[in-house]
Parts: sequence; structure tokens; C-alpha cells
Amino acid sequence: MNGNFLIPANSKKSLKILGIFYPFDLILFASGVGVSIILMMVLQVSDFKIAILSILPGCVCGLLVFPVPNYHNVLTAIKEMWTFISQRQRFVWKGWCVLDEIKKLEKQK
Repeated sequence: MNGNFLIPANSKKSLKILGIFYPFDLILFASGVGVSIILMMVLQVSDFKIAILSILPGCVCGLLVFPVPNYHNVLTAIKEMWTFISQRQRFVWKGWCVLDEIKKLEKQK
């Protein structure tokens, strides 16, 4: 291979459980399901609204750890959106004509 090394695109999958979940994801999901089970045992689940309320923590945690394309999961996508909205962004131009822009700026001085 002439000293060239090919790194597989899915090399980070070996760090995940079942190739999808990090340990934090499973802990989050298990805690949500655990809270749902406790709520179902504590509350009288005879009413439909109370049943939905008791199942809600498990469903919310399940949606947060659901895999999403281009991100790890929904929780990561929400974190990235919050970072993008809340922090000041600085974009540095490094396009194919960046040298032309630098020359224009030098001529203006």
C-alpha cells in the first residue's frame, strides 16, 4: 500500500454498545424507563391521562437517545442547535479565492 493507511469510516462504532449507544445513552434511557415504571406502580393508572403521564418520562428519554443522521442522537442534535443559537459565531473565509480577497484588502490599505 506504499505507506498509505486506510481508516474505516465506522471506526468509532467499536466504542459504542451495539454500535449505536454510548453508556450515557443507555443510563439515560434506563432511568427514564425506571421513572415510568415507578410512576405506573405509584399512580392509579385507571385514567388515560394519568397513564400517558406515567409513560411520558420513558418516551421522552427514548426519543432523546433515538439515532439521527449526521448526529449521534436527538440529544446531541439539540445540544448542537443550542450551541449554535446561544454562542457568537465567527466564520473565517478560507475559500478558493481567499488570496484574492487578501490582495484586495492589502490594496485598500
